[in-house]
Formats: sequence, C-alpha cells, structure tokens
Amino acid sequence: MTCIAAAIPRNGIILILCGPAGSGKTTLCDQMLAQFGSLKRIITATTRKPRPGERHGEHYFFFTEADFKEHIEAGAFYEHAKVHGRHYGTLKSEVQAQLNAGNDILLNIDVQGAASFREHATHDPLLASRLRTIFIRPESVEVIRERLRDRQSDSEAEIERRLQTALQELATAESHDYILPTSTRERDFELMRSIYLAEKHRVVRLP
Repeated sequence: MTCIAAAIPRNGIILILCGPAGSGKTTLCDQMLAQFGSLKRIITATTRKPRPGERHGEHYFFFTEADFKEHIEAGAFYEHAKVHGRHYGTLKSEVQAQLNAGNDILLNIDVQGAASFREHATHDPLLASRLRTIFIRPESVEVIRERLRDRQSDSEAEIERRLQTALQELATAESHDYILPTSTRERDFELMRSIYLAEKHRVVRLP
C-alpha cells in the first residue's frame, strides 16, 4: 500500500505537559507560550469564584456546580477533576476550535488529565495523530521537597502531602510520549523547545 507524506511543518499539535508540584512545569509553559506565537493556551472551565480582574471567557469559564455537572453528563470535557473542592475541566469545544483554526495547543494538566486525553485519542480522529504528552521528571523526591520549601508558601504537612502525590505521578512517567529530566530552567526550556520543533516537522503518513 502506498503512503503519502503530509506537508510540513504540520499544525494542530496538542502538547500536554505533566509533572509533580515543584517540577517547574508552569514556568516552562509560560516560557514556551512567550517564545512561540503558534502555541495557544486553552481557557479552562471551573466552579471557583472569579478573583478580582478575572473575566468569564477570558481567564476562565466560570460555571456553577449545576452547570459543570450538566457539562460532565453531556460529555463536554476531554478531562475534568475536583481540586481543593472546586471543579476544573478542559472543554472539547475549546480544543476543537483551536485545532480547526490550525493552532497548536499547550496544556498544563495532571497525569490523570493526560490519561483521559490519551483515552479519548484512541477513538477521536481529531486527537489521534496530534496528541503528545511530556512528563517532567525531577532528579529525586528530595529535589521536589527542596523546591516546595523554597516557595515558602506551603506548610510542612502540605509539602508532605504533595510529595505523596508526586510519588504516584512519578510512577506514571513511562506512560508518556516523552520524559524530560529536569535540570536548569534554561536546559529544560531547550529540551521542551526541541520536542515541539521535532513534532512540528514529524511526517504524518496517510494511507
């Protein structure tokens, strides 16, 4: 059977960045979005109340508990979770709108959310050849502990709770498409940049 190679660079890539608290994924996402205008952030839906200056449809989609539940029942999310008593989710309509516009997407979500996306990709043609998940793996649990303490924003009890979650997340590392061993911010950014550019030039062979 003859295969046809798609033209490059390709558009409509979904990069999902995962990693334990303190791994630097938020900083890395901000660096990537600042560097590449082709990368877009998805607006998340949530049931938490808006903070001063936040606007519906710009910073978040602010839903009531009832609205969020209706969206879950309607299958409107690629992934959703309850965090600290508030729901958060990634709307299919937001992802699809960006992909159909030919934009690339960068998401910073937890490993459960990434797993949900991978499951959808097994039967969703829009996601199937576009989705790549990247796990930021710190050198050790001690490195995570030090970084969390350096933040000076969490109690020791909260740090230990986050470390237990980190151990569970680290066990999923090999289920991702890429493992990015964290080092310096500069090195992490160069690795992430290389992954993105490689995916932009990946040849997609159509039957």
